[in-house]
Amino acid sequence: MEGNYYFVYILASMSGTLYIGVTNNLKRRLAEHRTKIHLKSFTARYDCKRLVYYERLLDISDAIAREKELKGWLRCKKVALIKSRNPGWRDIATRWKLPVAVPYDE
Repeated sequence: MEGNYYFVYILASMSGTLYIGVTNNLKRRLAEHRTKIHLKSFTARYDCKRLVYYERLLDISDAIAREKELKGWLRCKKVALIKSRNPGWRDIATRWKLPVAVPYDE
């Protein structure tokens, strides 16, 4: 999956809060979100850790542009995009065996 690709991804919390990001290593970045490596980050604060959508692109400029585009959409359009590929909002990464707990105490 990784390699010379860039990923635009959407994470969701159990309450439905959405986070959109971009990375060149989706598994590593998702593990960082799930372990709350950045304790004061948006994803740590709102517990966004379910990967509900991603796109793979070849060019970083295209990935950043797509991330900005998605962030500019209304929530209803983001939800429609997620539902178009993942109607049950299941965690796409469940088979990746990533950590899910905070690895250390603050």
